[in-house]
Amino acid sequence: MKHHLVLLLHLLAATIWVGGHLILLLRYVPKAIRTKKLDEISFFRKNFEPVGIPSLIVLLITGIIMSYDFGVSIDLWFSFQNPIEKVISIKLLLLIFSIMMAISAVKFMFPKLQDKPTTLLYLLITVVTLIAVTMVVLGSLFRIGGL
Repeated sequence: MKHHLVLLLHLLAATIWVGGHLILLLRYVPKAIRTKKLDEISFFRKNFEPVGIPSLIVLLITGIIMSYDFGVSIDLWFSFQNPIEKVISIKLLLLIFSIMMAISAVKFMFPKLQDKPTTLLYLLITVVTLIAVTMVVLGSLFRIGGL
C-alpha cells in the first residue's frame, strides 16, 4: 500500500512537471516566436515555478523511495546491472542533465536575453520537454520489468 501511495504522488507530480513543459513548448513558445518577445515565456515561468519546482522535488523524493522499493539502493545506481536499475540510472542521468540545463538557463541565458528570445532558448525548452517525456516513457517500463 505504501508503494502505491508513493507511486500515485510520483505520477501526480510527473503530470504537473511534464504537462507544464508541454504547455510551455506547445503554447507559449509559438507565441514568443510570433511576437519575438519573452513576455509569454516569462509569464509562464513566473506562474509555473511555484508549482513546478515543488513537483520536481516530489518526483525526486518519491523516485528515490521507489528505487529502494525495487531493491535498487544508492550503491547500485549507475551500475546498469539489471533492467530496473538501468531505467533508474537513465532517469537519474536525465534528471541531472535537466537540472544542469535549468541552472545554466536561469544563471546565464535569461539575464542576457533582454526580452528577446533566441533560438538557443527554444532549443533548450524543447530538449528539457523531450527529456521529461522520455522520463515518462522510461517510467512506464517498470510495469514490464525495465529495460
